[in-house]
Amino acid sequence: MRRKGLGFILIIIVLGAIIGSAMGEVLGLVLPDGVVKEFFLRSASFSVGPAVLNLIVFSVTLGFSLKINVIGVMGIFMAAYILRWID
Repeated sequence: MRRKGLGFILIIIVLGAIIGSAMGEVLGLVLPDGVVKEFFLRSASFSVGPAVLNLIVFSVTLGFSLKINVIGVMGIFMAAYILRWID
């Protein structure tokens, strides 16, 4: 059994979060207004940002924002579970 690298694991986890969050947003469009929709669309946001590095010739702006909902967390757990069988 080949050992998985940390980069590969992080990519799978991030893909699980992205797919799960996208599924949560689609599910939010389908569900009628109410407690269930509010539960699935409730999200936590974290952002660091924007930091500007202004050099004479050019400037670079860096920032990071993370918004994840309940289905996104479930996507992370599903990706971690599926990761067990990927060689």
